[in-house]
Amino acid sequence: QVHLVESGGGLVQAGGSLRLSCAASGDIFGITAMAWYRQAPGKQRESVASITRSGITKYTESVKDRFTISRDNAKNTVYLQMNGLKPEDTAVYYCNVIKLGSTYWGQGTQVTVSS
Repeated sequence: QVHLVESGGGLVQAGGSLRLSCAASGDIFGITAMAWYRQAPGKQRESVASITRSGITKYTESVKDRFTISRDNAKNTVYLQMNGLKPEDTAVYYCNVIKLGSTYWGQGTQVTVSS
């Protein structure tokens, strides 16, 4: 079992920055991709960014050039640096990891961007 703990969410004004962290623990051997998803009220959960173990990244179009995903394999931690935040980025952000074909989710951290 993989346990994920997210941190770093909060309330920020439009144009501000936040950095989310997600630390994986437990049976972490075999984790490959790590990712961030988000879910806004009344909307489906969507992929924000992902990163492979070798560092290949993907972003959803709406966050390109504003968000940066990174990971520290030694610490089994994935980060999401969010700059230029917009009110439409308001959502619960979830950490996600893939391990040997299984998917694990964190509990989520709230990000609220005020206009």
